[in-house]
Amino acid sequence: ALRAGLTAMGLELFGNERHRMDNVTGVFIPNALGDGEQVRAQLLEDFSIEIGTSFGPLRGKIWRIGTMGYVCRKANILRCLSALETVMRRNGFVVSPGAGVDAAYAVYDK
Repeated sequence: ALRAGLTAMGLELFGNERHRMDNVTGVFIPNALGDGEQVRAQLLEDFSIEIGTSFGPLRGKIWRIGTMGYVCRKANILRCLSALETVMRRNGFVVSPGAGVDAAYAVYDK
């Protein structure tokens, strides 16, 4: 559901689908958001949601969103997508309102 929501918001997932880990989802930071640090800070401050950046040559290029345990419960996935959309829009990223949450619901409703 998280991955469907992220792609519905126009975000590109990082890595080859065959080799992605289930415990973390990597997503490219849109160019319009610079290195993504402002988005990460606002997510933490306004929504108490912490997502990671990466290291080495990928630092500032991808976010890492944890998808294990409590974090991957339906309510938290929907909250993460909604908060991420809100913060990205506040920082100039254009996304259809509710696109991520709607896509996640489509997965849950199957």
